[in-house]
Amino acid sequence: MSFENLKLDPKLLRAIAACHFKQPTDIQRDAIPVALEGRDLMASAQTGTGKTAAFVLPALHKLLTPSVAKGRGPRVLVLTPTRELALQVTENIRQFGAECRLRTGSVVGGMSYGPQLNLLRQPLDILVATPGRLMDHMERGRIDFSRIEMLVLDEADRMLDMGFVDAVKTIAAATPASRQTLLFSATLEGTVLKIAQQLLKNPARIALASNTDRHASITQQVHAADDISHKHSLLTHLVSNDGLYQAVIFTATKRGADKLAERLTAQGHGAAALHGDMNQRERKRVIDRMKSGEHRLLVATDVAARGLDIQGLSHVINFDLPRVAEDYIHRIGRTGRGGASGIAISLVGPDDHGNLRGIERLVGRRLERSVIAGLEPKRSEPRHDRGQRKPQGRHTQGFKPHAGKPGQRGANRNERGFAPRAEHAGKRMEAAKGRNGAGGQHARTAQPGQNKRRHWSERMRSALD
Repeated sequence: MSFENLKLDPKLLRAIAACHFKQPTDIQRDAIPVALEGRDLMASAQTGTGKTAAFVLPALHKLLTPSVAKGRGPRVLVLTPTRELALQVTENIRQFGAECRLRTGSVVGGMSYGPQLNLLRQPLDILVATPGRLMDHMERGRIDFSRIEMLVLDEADRMLDMGFVDAVKTIAAATPASRQTLLFSATLEGTVLKIAQQLLKNPARIALASNTDRHASITQQVHAADDISHKHSLLTHLVSNDGLYQAVIFTATKRGADKLAERLTAQGHGAAALHGDMNQRERKRVIDRMKSGEHRLLVATDVAARGLDIQGLSHVINFDLPRVAEDYIHRIGRTGRGGASGIAISLVGPDDHGNLRGIERLVGRRLERSVIAGLEPKRSEPRHDRGQRKPQGRHTQGFKPHAGKPGQRGANRNERGFAPRAEHAGKRMEAAKGRNGAGGQHARTAQPGQNKRRHWSERMRSALD
């Protein structure tokens, strides 16, 4: 099938050709006709399959017909979870709408309010926004939703994971009930499904991917690491490989991203950090330098797990595994995009095996274990047989648990090497006799509970003798 078969406006077809797209992807082939019919739609597909064009092209096609409603507010509203994704969607709108003469813009956090206020004061066709900043403008009465014809929820699962459930509901309630709603998500279950049922009217459902997709174009590997030093050694070897063209290296924290980027730079690699503490101008500068090839390595938190689209990204390396298994799917989706192949490598330390098991349950298979010659792990991977409780506490460190009656505890302590020396025990016994009198007992009348303490003391003395 070609794009001509989708019955899009000739202006859009020329823009598509200028972008060198020849055939629609599966999600585009299935979603665009439904959206052009005016039906509500909820769709899922794995990252890198062209979901953005699946809603941008129908939105632009709709906007080529003049609106009957008067006003300055947008006719299409696109909600995204992150600034990066919002900017990517805005750029795609400009590419596909090059001949459409439509006014589009974005309202996101981390940017100054001035340009956004100017944008909202003028007639607008498409607005791309993150929920938090959009709510800010709504509360101040700066935006008119009366002309909204289409509401798009992009990466809906991520928006809900980030705590924007109430914001999404509030924003949707402020738009006309006659709107068309398109929801795109990595999953169509749980909270996402509940929100879809509340906001969409008799939607068509397209499920081209689930969390168990194996990303056939991405080779997924696991390297076991004994400790953090071993992780750094593995990473140094991986980034020195000539087969690694460009890579995104994911860390768990912002500080960790900064420190790792500095370490890689000191080793002579072109590296930069990307995280939420950077303002939008700094983040855009880093991404532009990555796209131009000035940076070879991008060390990022999950702020880059969605919305980051860099052509030719050969590797994704999880220096730290994500705590949420679904984030693994979006992380590795930064490579192997648009039919290209990619490699995703996870460095798994002793404390990461729980997260790894969650990821493997999600993808529906055991990930390939790989070993680098000379950097083999000394620790074996823990076994977690079903129904067998994992040992906890000091027993996991080689201590022998005691067994039997309380009076036998001293014998076990001797076996572990913890029995006190006899001379120390004798001194403590003499000191006790001095305090308690010749008979070794308190002169005071015994109070309730003292008999128990005395019996316990006697057992301890017998164990120490």
